[in-house]
Amino acid sequence: MKKSRVLVLLVIAALLIPSALFAAGAQESEPKAQKTVINFPTAATTGAIYPLGAAMSNMWNTKLPNVRASAQASAGGIANLNMIADGEAQLGVAVTSIMYESFNGIGSFEGRANPNLRVMIGLYANPNQVVVTGNSGINSLTDLVGKRFASGAPGSTTEVETSIHLQTSGVNYPDALKVQYVGFTEAIDLMRNKQLDGAWIMAGVPNAAVTEMLSTAGGKLLNLDANLIEKLNEEFPWYGPYTIPAGTYPNQDSDVLTSAIKMTVCTDARVDDDVIYELTKSFWENFDELMATQAPLKKVNPKDTVKDLAGLPVHEGAARYYREIGLM
Repeated sequence: MKKSRVLVLLVIAALLIPSALFAAGAQESEPKAQKTVINFPTAATTGAIYPLGAAMSNMWNTKLPNVRASAQASAGGIANLNMIADGEAQLGVAVTSIMYESFNGIGSFEGRANPNLRVMIGLYANPNQVVVTGNSGINSLTDLVGKRFASGAPGSTTEVETSIHLQTSGVNYPDALKVQYVGFTEAIDLMRNKQLDGAWIMAGVPNAAVTEMLSTAGGKLLNLDANLIEKLNEEFPWYGPYTIPAGTYPNQDSDVLTSAIKMTVCTDARVDDDVIYELTKSFWENFDELMATQAPLKKVNPKDTVKDLAGLPVHEGAARYYREIGLM
């Protein structure tokens, strides 16, 4: 009798165990909350923008459980904007000048307007820095005619800036120069080896490439004419004057006048409002922590983040946060 009862209990247990295992397996295999993937192209690894983008991405991945952000090296602003327009990136770094062109389908983006382009974070004024060798005889932009000059990598913001400034100065760019389409790192080596007379760099100050050119390649920074900057502003409303204070770089004994444009983190209107809201809020709530390791952020005034954006629209998710803190 006892044996029969034990046998019955064993049969029942055998029937129940697979059910319990199935239930446990089903519970463990329930899909986890899906993360929003944020591809974030920045700039070349040699500048300050790529490390900044990497730091921001790491912060978002730590603070926001619903986001998986990845900073990527890129050819610069134009490439970033093309990736955003094509849906290959959700964020990017670009200055307001080429953003304006992309939004309106003009200039480098002729016939390819992207009305979905939006500003998420206005960062800082990004100055143009023109470095020339001390023995080149170059004292103004018009002196660049016939010279060996690095205008920036193809498709970069720097190359666009070179073109606009020289053409506005009356220089037939690129035909009037011996142009080298190279980035900062290559330009340093070429200047050091006396194969280059100058280079155009657009980056926050101080910039490591400019420091290297001035200290080891015998370079100097060019002053831009105030009338040129005023003329630029009349045609291109995103430009403004910018002074690089004396002593910013080695062997820089006096202030240097140049032009500057606002650098931004931009995005696409099709990216979810709540996601952009959280990214924006998290950036500003952790701003001091980021600034401690990212030198470019020391030039950022949080109160000016939605100023001087060349009339470009702010993403609704970001705008919601800026309204909450009284900036919009």
